[in-house]
Amino acid sequence: MASKILSRRDLDFLLYEWLDVEALTARERFAEHSRDTFDAFLDVSAEIAERDFAPHNRRSDLEEPTFDGVRVRMNPEVAAALKVFNDTGLLSATMDSSVGGLQMPHVVARACFAWFQAANIATSSYSLLTAGNANLLLTHGTAEQIDRFVRPMLDGRFTGTMCLSEPQAGSSLSDVLTRATPAGDGSYRVDGSKMWISGGDHELSETIVHLVLARAAGAPAGVKGLSLFIVPKHHVGADGTVGERNGVALSGLNHKMGYRGTTNAVLSFDDATGYLVGEEGKGLAYMFQMMNEARIGVGAGAVALGYTGYLHALDYARERAQGRPVAGKDPSAPPVPIVRHPDVRRMLLSSKTYVEGGLALILYAAKLLDEPSDENDLLLDVLTPIVKAWPSQWCRLANDHAIQIHGGYGYTREYPVEQFYRDNRLNSIHEGTDGIQGLDLLGRKMVMRGGAGLQLLIGRILTTAVAAPPELGRPVIALCDRLATTTRKLWAGGDPTAALANSTAYLEATGHLVIAWLWLSQLAAADGREGAFYEGKRLAARYFITHELPRVVPLLDLLDSGDTLLADLDDAHLG
Repeated sequence: MASKILSRRDLDFLLYEWLDVEALTARERFAEHSRDTFDAFLDVSAEIAERDFAPHNRRSDLEEPTFDGVRVRMNPEVAAALKVFNDTGLLSATMDSSVGGLQMPHVVARACFAWFQAANIATSSYSLLTAGNANLLLTHGTAEQIDRFVRPMLDGRFTGTMCLSEPQAGSSLSDVLTRATPAGDGSYRVDGSKMWISGGDHELSETIVHLVLARAAGAPAGVKGLSLFIVPKHHVGADGTVGERNGVALSGLNHKMGYRGTTNAVLSFDDATGYLVGEEGKGLAYMFQMMNEARIGVGAGAVALGYTGYLHALDYARERAQGRPVAGKDPSAPPVPIVRHPDVRRMLLSSKTYVEGGLALILYAAKLLDEPSDENDLLLDVLTPIVKAWPSQWCRLANDHAIQIHGGYGYTREYPVEQFYRDNRLNSIHEGTDGIQGLDLLGRKMVMRGGAGLQLLIGRILTTAVAAPPELGRPVIALCDRLATTTRKLWAGGDPTAALANSTAYLEATGHLVIAWLWLSQLAAADGREGAFYEGKRLAARYFITHELPRVVPLLDLLDSGDTLLADLDDAHLG
């Protein structure tokens, strides 16, 4: 029976027929790999996801972690699943062999991890955060810091977090108040409070390595005064041995709508020992590495949740018999599976375009990391806010459709689709809200280096669109021209307030255009191939271009109008 977690057939198509990941093995870094090793890791990922992650997904939602004032108590199946995951070596899959990594291409590792995110987003998030923490320290930490903190994380002994937000400072990091004072021995004393810390406290590992943004003594106000510190939950010796508690205390757990199996902590740092990463004043620049990795991970999680919701809905629609065709005249005729009703097909087909298009976006971005160049690095910068935000909106709509297709059953806790929706709702918030991604895309990524990122993106899209069937390529070409013109027009006056007044609309328009491009690219990969799978790809591409892409037109119309209502609005007008 086909899995309702992810589609292995779609992954194989995207990896091997569309992105040709086998060609990456010609690169020295990936020379030890082959399709056989890629397939082996995909197979084991699917197996562990089905066996060790999916079964406790519901329990972790119903029995969320609790804090008794001393320790966090949680579902023991989480620790068991993470141990199995760590034993595979997938936590360090993309890392250098010098630290025990597998030097696997990012694109394959991302496909593997999607299985765990789709099976159990809450449990998988501990590994996502730990890997991001380790990657940051491998780039910016000292050899001693890597030995003391990173190697134990990669061995599965430690976990990691990122500590940015504070009770008074969510996304506005310039308002961070946590302070760090030199202790005279090379370490610092860290004091302050951090809020919304995913994985911030638990008993899943020997200790937790917190990466904390704080303001060193004498540092200036604003983000330029922020530095980054390693602040472990326990003191850690030079040889990685865990000692007494550090000055890091759990003040309480936040109780979320979804992701309930992931602890979300309020942490108090009281004279806690911390270790500076890199140089003072460069903390946010370092943290952006983990933030951007997390943003891609959030987008991937949104795709995974949308995808599993779609597969559950498709299976239900094929089995659930209700109603008769509109042309049916015999009331005694047996009911038909609801998949035969046009509006159910509409929701299924639109969901298919969202989740398969979103998965293509995630894997395309990951492959850019595997083929570094000035162009690919720039394109990834431009795509990152779209990778984070587009799936968080549209793959969540696939979850909404899944509930609708289930009807009244979908709105009950007896069916998993309501949990998928609740879990996915968080992805538009954490690691930078959709609004922040819109500001980043229009305010920075599309205008940096004289608009080189915009030109590069449009150039890539046009190359694909020109080669596509004219009836599908023409609308994409026309919208490329409009996007370029609109972007120039928005910035023509040099007024950022006016230019960014509708940046979220710009993000949505650009995201849909990017997904249309990737559907045209998939269409080319399916060309000439026979069978229901390939015909499904062709129909999905046609549907997205003809039914979804037109959404971009009114968004660009709004942007072209120069409307500044949202910037000019006074809050008194809201009642």
